[in-house]
Amino acid sequence: MAQRGGEVAAKRTKLSSGDAGGVGEDRLSALPDDLLVLILLRLDTAAAAVRTSAFSRRWSRVWALLPELRFDPAPDGRALRGILDAPEAAALRRISVTTEGARPESAAAWLPAAARRLSGDLVYHNIAAPPMSYEEEEKEAGEAVQLPCFEKATTIELNMGFLGLALPPQGVFARLTGISLRCVRFRSPCELGDVVSWPRCPLLKKLEVHDSRGLDNLVFIDSKSLLLIKLKALRSLRKLILVTPHLQELSVIRIFLHLDEDPSEPVANISAPQLESLEWNEVRIVNRHCLRLLQRFQALYSLVLTLVYKQDINDLQCLMGDIAMLPQIRFLHLTVLNQGHAFGASSFHLLRMCTDLRELSFGLHANGNMDAQSTCPSGCICDQPVSWKTEALVLNHLKRVEIFDMRGAEHEVTFVKQLFIWATVLKKLRIRFNYRVSESKAREFCRALAGSSRPETSVEFYMYDVSTSSTYLLEPEGHGTGF
Repeated sequence: MAQRGGEVAAKRTKLSSGDAGGVGEDRLSALPDDLLVLILLRLDTAAAAVRTSAFSRRWSRVWALLPELRFDPAPDGRALRGILDAPEAAALRRISVTTEGARPESAAAWLPAAARRLSGDLVYHNIAAPPMSYEEEEKEAGEAVQLPCFEKATTIELNMGFLGLALPPQGVFARLTGISLRCVRFRSPCELGDVVSWPRCPLLKKLEVHDSRGLDNLVFIDSKSLLLIKLKALRSLRKLILVTPHLQELSVIRIFLHLDEDPSEPVANISAPQLESLEWNEVRIVNRHCLRLLQRFQALYSLVLTLVYKQDINDLQCLMGDIAMLPQIRFLHLTVLNQGHAFGASSFHLLRMCTDLRELSFGLHANGNMDAQSTCPSGCICDQPVSWKTEALVLNHLKRVEIFDMRGAEHEVTFVKQLFIWATVLKKLRIRFNYRVSESKAREFCRALAGSSRPETSVEFYMYDVSTSSTYLLEPEGHGTGF
């Protein structure tokens, strides 16, 4: 055994002596560069790849041939800049950096070096807890990170962890096709719209800005290339102006936040003649403004709408009276926040304006009290006018319906029965029960629907198993069709 251990030690010494004794390269180092690069790409991080330079002079230059560098976690900003600025380093198709609670000076140290090296994708994620209040935000703001112009980058994804970010006042992002900005405090002097508009971003197709601050005055985007824009949770934005002739998908979610001190309404002016999908969830801009936007379109591929029922409904006109016209829609996702109220009348009001509908997704959300879901206060108008239960409605293109968070209430049974009547070519109905609904309650709901569907309609019911955090198909009782 001792002799065998000595042989192994001797072999290890020989393999690692390439530079020390001039004997020659070890066998691993003798492999071609492309194979060595493949080996380094399988290491956890770029920092680990850089450390292989200590093996020998042969290895000292191999890491610089990597097409991608990933630092998770990243070294301090100066060390990272040193790696990116190495003279032997080649152009990179991807740089991915993860930090935790980084300060502005750390990010500012390496970003210019990344801009010089990168010819592909940049991903930077600074993990940091969000400030709890506006005062804390101002206190923790610090200096802004100056974003350089990435002239050769194809995509940029920045999660700044609420660090300040100053956009470059000049330069062209000539190859950029996508940019995603999260948890950013935008700082002057350059506006976001100036950077992402044509001609500074002539190829930009996707723009996403989430959970960010500092876009107080105006976002004016004039782009001939943008196809998708997603804006979500932008504090105190007052104006949104889009001139986007080729835009296909627009998502606007709670971007006009924290404007309580200013009684004037925020402004949204959007020119997007080729828009196919619109998601608009904005509390501050009231229904009539959203409807004016919808009425500019003749047809939309998909539309996401949310109906909010206050617990005390006292005005039917306020409930649905403003909605008199919708574009022709192929796919409708309807979310109902109903607080226990019946939603059949209002849903009927919308569906009779969507006769070209192909698919319907229905999400039901109410308060957590299951006992409160089946009854309304005495004299409630939520089910008015009751004529919706007898009026003719033909949805002769609707083939697929999915309903989430069903509670098993009587008004839900009534609505589904009517849906079977309206949807004359329905092929698939899938119902998912709320996780608090018992199996016996679900089967009671199924029995109430027995005989309502057409033979050609496939109906499936799904339960949620809390113990396994998964859903399962509710098997039919006896030999039925799912009821």
